[in-house]
Amino acid sequence: MSDRWIADRMKKIDASGIRKVFDLAAQLKDPVNLSIGQPHFDTPQPIQDALNRAVAEGKNAYSQTQGIKPLLELIQGSVDEEFGHSDRKAFVTSGTSGGLMLALSVILNPGDEVIVFDPWFVMYKHLATLAGGTVRFISTYPDFKIPLERVRGAINERTKMILFNSPANPSGYVASEQEVRGLAELAQEHDLALLSDEIYRAFCYDQEFVSPAKFNDQTIVIDGFSKSHSMTGWRVGWCHGPEHVIQQMAKLQQFTFVCAPHPAQWAACEAWKYDISPMVDEYRKKRDLIRAELSEDFEIEGAGGAFYMFPTAPGGSGTEFVKRAIANNLLIIPGNVFSSEDTHFRISYAATDDQLKRGAEILRNLARES
Repeated sequence: MSDRWIADRMKKIDASGIRKVFDLAAQLKDPVNLSIGQPHFDTPQPIQDALNRAVAEGKNAYSQTQGIKPLLELIQGSVDEEFGHSDRKAFVTSGTSGGLMLALSVILNPGDEVIVFDPWFVMYKHLATLAGGTVRFISTYPDFKIPLERVRGAINERTKMILFNSPANPSGYVASEQEVRGLAELAQEHDLALLSDEIYRAFCYDQEFVSPAKFNDQTIVIDGFSKSHSMTGWRVGWCHGPEHVIQQMAKLQQFTFVCAPHPAQWAACEAWKYDISPMVDEYRKKRDLIRAELSEDFEIEGAGGAFYMFPTAPGGSGTEFVKRAIANNLLIIPGNVFSSEDTHFRISYAATDDQLKRGAEILRNLARES
């Protein structure tokens, strides 16, 4: 096989650092695993039952590209109630990653720049590259707040989009209403696409979630069921935004993903009505538990939402600290997987309380040895 077969764009995409940690996990015996970015509870039974019914009833063919009517009506009704934008339309995507890929692909031309905040979710950089764009990173260290003046200073004639995520992965930072409004108004002022990844919006522990679509009616929003309902493998997300953008995304979905998995869309109708507040309360308690366990020995900023913490690594190197953690049977993710900096590490507290306490003990011991 010739290497010349491989497209140049693939040379700009590195293998996932998270996958490398998963590979290490397979070599460890009963590791304390605080690396996985998905809920630790199974999909709620009523949603499983709805999937089984859909399959048994023969809902196994392709659906309409934009999604089944009952699910679309639920999403559109909620979007209309929240925002009241006459031009805001919704459609069902093949997961949030599918929605992100579609949005970036229909907006970016080769050479267009996307502003992304550092630290970032691992897919942003690579999906932008795949769409032909160039990422311009803006640091949010040390407190992960959105630096609006730095954003303003980074905008140039090639800037096409701002990609925003709150609550954020990996930091768990939840942007304030002032930050969100400022970003929305800045995008509007410069006629930039504002893409808001809201997959963790249900998990806000200390303040209300605020979407930039509240202040900018051209905001494109990506959301889904993966994290809130533990449906990561089901690949059902949704997107809403100005109709002319959504039409292009739906057109591209027709020729790529075709549709979100049809039976899973019927199950998503059940998920839409399912009360997830007990799970959110549980993760709030887990956040409080792990922060209390670690606060004496680690600097922790953010952690107001999602189910992640991004502490500063003792000794200065996230990579070296994670190597020591893995040697002690603890799986966490080095910060440079998500960042140009190598000063932090990510903990996922989507785990049992016993796992969290065991992991915290290992982390404290490592910090005190530094």
